[in-house]
Amino acid sequence: MNARKMVCVSTSLLALSIIPPPQSAAADDDRPNFLIILCDDLGYGDLACYGHPAIRTPNLDRLATQGVRLTDCYASAPVCSPSRAGMLTGRTPNRAGVYDWIPDSHTMHLPRGEMTIASILQRAGYATCHVGKWHCNGAFNTPEQPQPDDHGFDYWFSTQNNASPSHCNPQNFVRNGDPVGPLQGYSCSIVADEALGWLSQTRDAARPFFLFVCFHEPHEPVASPPELEATYEAAPQKGQATYYANVTNMDAAVGRLMAALDELELADDTFVLFTSDNGPETLNRYRSAWRSHGSPGPLREMKLHIYDGGIRVPGIIRWPGHTRPGTISREPISGVDLLPTLCHIAGVEIPGDRIIDGTDITPILAGRTLHRRTPLFWSYYRALSAPRAAMRIGDWKILARWDGPVKPISGNVSEEAMTLIKTAQLTDFELYNLRRDVGERNDIADEHPDRLKQMSDRLIELYRFVQTEGPSWY
Repeated sequence: MNARKMVCVSTSLLALSIIPPPQSAAADDDRPNFLIILCDDLGYGDLACYGHPAIRTPNLDRLATQGVRLTDCYASAPVCSPSRAGMLTGRTPNRAGVYDWIPDSHTMHLPRGEMTIASILQRAGYATCHVGKWHCNGAFNTPEQPQPDDHGFDYWFSTQNNASPSHCNPQNFVRNGDPVGPLQGYSCSIVADEALGWLSQTRDAARPFFLFVCFHEPHEPVASPPELEATYEAAPQKGQATYYANVTNMDAAVGRLMAALDELELADDTFVLFTSDNGPETLNRYRSAWRSHGSPGPLREMKLHIYDGGIRVPGIIRWPGHTRPGTISREPISGVDLLPTLCHIAGVEIPGDRIIDGTDITPILAGRTLHRRTPLFWSYYRALSAPRAAMRIGDWKILARWDGPVKPISGNVSEEAMTLIKTAQLTDFELYNLRRDVGERNDIADEHPDRLKQMSDRLIELYRFVQTEGPSWY
């Protein structure tokens, strides 16, 4: 056991008795509350309820039995910053100019003029809180770029990107603009503690709330409680026990959040969504990724690809009285659906001054089919495999290469990359029926020329539209 693990104090098993009685058993405003839980790099196959043979996730398994488990839930992008931008704005992230993950001090950021679900709900009277990974700007906690409070969060306890130096004893959290300094414990437990403190002590209990909990787990650099690692000592590969324990530790933090909703008598009035920002990290893709043992399940590829392994993620919804316990939905949904869905539930009108790509998904809770105006769409200029854009309509998914470089562009968004993002055109299409071929192994473009023509024309049109709208950083 290394020294850092020896001094890292896990809070994941703290008793819920630390939570004082709620200020009010029921809010004066009877609109639903929203708890959105987002993991970082959690793979489609990383939960027991999604088929993982070894990782124990009893709290999320229980949540799935209490609500709806989504088999075709997608992130807005195959990488973290764009995925978060899509969730917050209801727009495919390239429209907002978030084309890739955002390095520290980079000029790219979620623009101040973008409308977020937090800002809409805040104006409608909701108490709003962000805890965990922010990653929607490069100039974090400076006046140079918008911060969480500029995008609608009354209260924030956040990091720019990953927990540093690892999940154990992080040192880089900022609370409402003030650096917090070194903390003891594991990131998911620290984030859950802050969320529980806000729920029980800080928020205005007379108002409904929007709480956005963004765990750093299981993104590298991974660190996990030794006592949990020991329960996976039979894992055969280097780093596997650490990764498995990391997911289990995150699951325990989710369990504490769910128990708190019960204790504070909020569970029946709260819409809960659990999901991930993209697919799992590839093992050994970079030096510290030796602990990245995430699983895409039956899907093709992983994070940074727009095959489904990079963008299809776990998704669980629980909303008592509206979701039937233990149900499964195979309707395709996406992170961009969050904004229109929560606005519909809250009875808030979406401002009509911009394009919203997402769709209100509440019909699936009643077992009905969604009718989308804009197909599910992804575009990532630095994908590790050849396709750079994709679109899904029903069971059908089309992918396209581009006339830019075949190999992924090195580095992040630069002047050269920005030129390609704004000018490259699509070519060479692949077509899959995901209901028959979930692993995208059999390209059937030649067998369905009419469908290929129809879908490729629509994909090109959508790609060019988004390409034109997205701002340039150089």
